[in-house]
Amino acid sequence: MEKHSNQNEGIQRGLKDRHISMIAIGGCIGTGLFMTSGGAIHDAGALGALLAYAIIGAMVFFLMTSLGEMATYLPVSGSFSTYATRFVDPSLGFALGWNYWFNWVITVAADVTIAAQVIQYWAPMKGLAAWGWSLIFIVIIFALNALSVRVYGESEYWFALIKVVTVIIFIIIGLLTIVGIMGGHYVGFDTFTKGDGPILGNGVGGSLLSILGVFLVAGFSFQGTELIGITAGESENPERAVPKAIKQVFWRILLFYIIAIFIIGMLIPYDSSALMGGDSDVATSPFTLVFKNAGLAFAASFMNAVILTSVLSAGNSGMYASTRMLYSMSKDRLAFPIFGKTNKHGVPYISLIATGVIVLAIFGLQHLNGDAYEYIVAASGMTGFIAWVGIAISHYRFRKAFNAQNYDKSKLKYHAKLFPFGPIFAGVLCVIVIIGQDVDFIKTGHFDLNRFITTYMGIPVFLVFFIYHKIRYKTKKIPLDQVDLRQDVKMDDIKHH
Repeated sequence: MEKHSNQNEGIQRGLKDRHISMIAIGGCIGTGLFMTSGGAIHDAGALGALLAYAIIGAMVFFLMTSLGEMATYLPVSGSFSTYATRFVDPSLGFALGWNYWFNWVITVAADVTIAAQVIQYWAPMKGLAAWGWSLIFIVIIFALNALSVRVYGESEYWFALIKVVTVIIFIIIGLLTIVGIMGGHYVGFDTFTKGDGPILGNGVGGSLLSILGVFLVAGFSFQGTELIGITAGESENPERAVPKAIKQVFWRILLFYIIAIFIIGMLIPYDSSALMGGDSDVATSPFTLVFKNAGLAFAASFMNAVILTSVLSAGNSGMYASTRMLYSMSKDRLAFPIFGKTNKHGVPYISLIATGVIVLAIFGLQHLNGDAYEYIVAASGMTGFIAWVGIAISHYRFRKAFNAQNYDKSKLKYHAKLFPFGPIFAGVLCVIVIIGQDVDFIKTGHFDLNRFITTYMGIPVFLVFFIYHKIRYKTKKIPLDQVDLRQDVKMDDIKHH
């Protein structure tokens, strides 16, 4: 693996295969599944939600195979920011990297806030104010990232394992409830097809709109899967670990999400009041409701503990991803060189401290000015989807450059599925989801300026980064025959401007 060492000077390859598989799975089994999946069924019906998650799941699969092909060929911590810089345009790499960093920083600040609310579900924990709990969680997350990459990998492995085991228990209990072994009576498809179900919306057009509305929720649920690309830079053996993780992740996610949502749709009616607005109350989590219906009295407390784990796990991964992105951008000359410094354990400590300070600042702003915070969250709202479009474009260009320069395909240790269909399908679907974000406007025709701004604010923020870099360095799209496909090159040797 020596040939990759140049891009990753300073950081250590301390992540084992099991770490990378679990980080990728844990990245997308989180509060999206535990809390907001009920809202998806409420909005689109049981089958509507199922179709939405299945389509987005297929899109994510193609994106991951695209990322996997590039990450096994060039395993660097900057992942898609580096790939966009090398295969498309340095300005695109700059905009993708800074946006992604910004997104995860905000996510960490949001996660520690949610975690404080979750832990106060238990009465004894209310003795400490919510902001006090949030600060404790920030310190814990910072410490797990400060020790070494192996400590981060190990903590994330166990966090993710708890979530995976919970989903498996849920699926078993759910299936036993459906057939009547638990809960006392056979349910069958009565709830699934109830009323206007299984797909809500009047006629074909209405049904498609309600499914489109769930695309967004489903997309957010799957965000975090692209962490595979970032972990590749610190994997012991990326050529083995990354393809393995991608193969596993797809099937597991599909099974977990599709079966879990199917079970929720079979057991909880779409018009149940519990699904209507209960995004933040653990008692209204579809998982809690199914466990209760099966006669498990401790369900709420158990699910609360799992949700706390999953929120802290998301915060932990967020701190890791943003730190590594900042480190990598400094190596790619897209951020100040100081952020590339590492300690003896291979931790980019300057990047970590800077990220931690910004997390604290955003957390403080949230408490001082809720409105400003809302706009900051809105600005990061689309970052995940924009990053995914960046992955699709980078991979398309990477493969085209491979062909244009007559490179040997045997150098690719992992081949993305169905090229060029995969990146084109994923990229186009991402763009449709980005455009169709303001579902209320599309459905009702009612235009609300404030809602429109907060919905689409992520796009101008991305464009500001892109245009700033473009004007300053006068970069151009790299011609296919000039794309640098060498594996053993330092980013310093690549002309950026």
